[in-house]
Amino acid sequence: MQKTYMAKPSEIQKKWFIVDAKDQTLGRLASQIAYVLRGKHKATFTPHMDTGDNVIVINAEQVKLTGQKELEKIYYRHSGFFGGLREIPANEIRTKHPERLLELAVKGMLPHNVLGRECFRHLKVYVGTAHPHEAQKPEPLPQRTVLK
Repeated sequence: MQKTYMAKPSEIQKKWFIVDAKDQTLGRLASQIAYVLRGKHKATFTPHMDTGDNVIVINAEQVKLTGQKELEKIYYRHSGFFGGLREIPANEIRTKHPERLLELAVKGMLPHNVLGRECFRHLKVYVGTAHPHEAQKPEPLPQRTVLK
């Protein structure tokens, strides 16, 4: 009889990957990042544990939006008060906080629970090429994971 493998916290090994978002499509890139953050690229994937790796994204301001999404895509948030719905177009988010476009896309692709919030903490998004994680020796994300 075969048993299902379940990773133990002591067996989980986390790597650091770096991704250049320059000229990559937002949704396709976000889905690949969410896949790695969740740990589904590993043979030791366990659904109820954070087995994913850390991902650093550079050049977040140069990510592409296809079609008319730059002008027509609307992001919503609510203050919790009556009439507190706020609508912000994608081009306004890109000018004020360009890293948030990618963060919101990845966050929406992770589980909406404690595990998803834990996985999201391992995403680091930066505008430009500079980042403070050189000591972790990040590797480029393997080609089979990132779409070109």
